[in-house]
Amino acid sequence: MEWIERLNEAIGYMEEHLLDGIDYEQLGRIACCSSYHFQRMFTYMAGVPLSEYIRRRKMSLAAVDLQGKDMKIIDVAGKYGYSSPTAFNRAFQSVHGIAPSAVRNEGVPVKSFPAITFKITVKGVEEMNYRIEKKEAFRIVGVSVPLYQEIEKNFTVIPPKWQEISMDGTLQRLIGMMDAQPMGVLGVSVCNDREPWRYYISVATSQAADGLEEYTIPAATWAVFPGEGTNESIQELERRIVTEWLPTSGYEYGDAADVEVYLNPDPQNAKYEVWIPVVKKQA
Repeated sequence: MEWIERLNEAIGYMEEHLLDGIDYEQLGRIACCSSYHFQRMFTYMAGVPLSEYIRRRKMSLAAVDLQGKDMKIIDVAGKYGYSSPTAFNRAFQSVHGIAPSAVRNEGVPVKSFPAITFKITVKGVEEMNYRIEKKEAFRIVGVSVPLYQEIEKNFTVIPPKWQEISMDGTLQRLIGMMDAQPMGVLGVSVCNDREPWRYYISVATSQAADGLEEYTIPAATWAVFPGEGTNESIQELERRIVTEWLPTSGYEYGDAADVEVYLNPDPQNAKYEVWIPVVKKQA
């Protein structure tokens, strides 16, 4: 399938550029999506964040270089993009569990992480309910935080922001402003390659922002997936969308924000929808 072929082309690009720097935006271009969506797809398909995969590949090759005994540790560190021996030592130990200097001793075990190859395995899974919905541009109002390019780092900024606005009354204010579809508290990830990445906690509304931020989500076609359960279950639903639905759906990621619609406020018994922007694959 073209979708899987493009992912494997992106893996090939990473292998060719492990030593001279990997451009995340180029990865997205190869996969015909934004760098954000590429990272999401990769993480769910591979079971490991993209940055961690790259680190493991580099440290696998670094171990081989060190076993050869001909290169100094500082030279190996520089080869794999680490200007600081301390940072290289930390990365090496996180992967192999030993210091780089220990690799030179005979009989010391190290780990090897080969390059990934993606393929689709068709198997019986639970049904997935969804609808395709075309929607004109709509305006959201709320608060936002900047997002990191390495998307796993965003778990350090998004939950605290939810906690902050729950405590200071902003969340209740937003709920009172809802007057447009989709009706619910929105978690909106604006992560294209044209503007700074931001995550909005917001609502769709026609009311004045009055000290809050506003953003207009462009017109798009959306695949909308309903779900319910704990906050963790929304991550599982998003994983299934990427690994089970998207590869065989006839759609691919579109150029718009990702939207999570929280339909009730109970984090332990949440009802929500995941809105994924999609476009029909070209024949």
